[in-house]
Amino acid sequence: MNGDEHAADSGAADEDRRLSTERYSTLLNRFVHGVEMVAATVFAVLFAIGVLDLMLQIFQAVQNGNITDPLVVISFIDTGLLLLIIVEVYQTVLAYVEENETRQIVQLVIYTGVIAMVRKAIIFRTGEYATVQDALLAAGAYTLIILALVSLLFAERVYGDNSPL
Repeated sequence: MNGDEHAADSGAADEDRRLSTERYSTLLNRFVHGVEMVAATVFAVLFAIGVLDLMLQIFQAVQNGNITDPLVVISFIDTGLLLLIIVEVYQTVLAYVEENETRQIVQLVIYTGVIAMVRKAIIFRTGEYATVQDALLAAGAYTLIILALVSLLFAERVYGDNSPL
């Protein structure tokens, strides 16, 4: 075998490896895309179940007269905000599936964090903590996280591209 034949055989082998790698990469990408779609479906189903559950809770509260109880109303708000978090996570998964720009995904993640922390602030009860210091530490941590998220949102709005979502 002369040098030209050896180079041709080596080039063909390299091309076969490249094509094999591309096929595997394509299959792997399809698999990941399929898993992302399953995840989006799971979040959509969770959202639908949550909406039905919230409607049932409200109906039961109206029937037994607890609809005016502030703690019951706060539990409705808590459930509603949890549903919004599920929607934001769903939208984030879809943004990955649709391969949207990173800026949009970052915005969705920040919004999810803001909603989650607002939910925590609304349902915050000092009585759930063993000591006043524990409650104060939790409140301080929530405040710090909310300020950080607001700062991120502000920075993203001021320094990010001005194109709307």
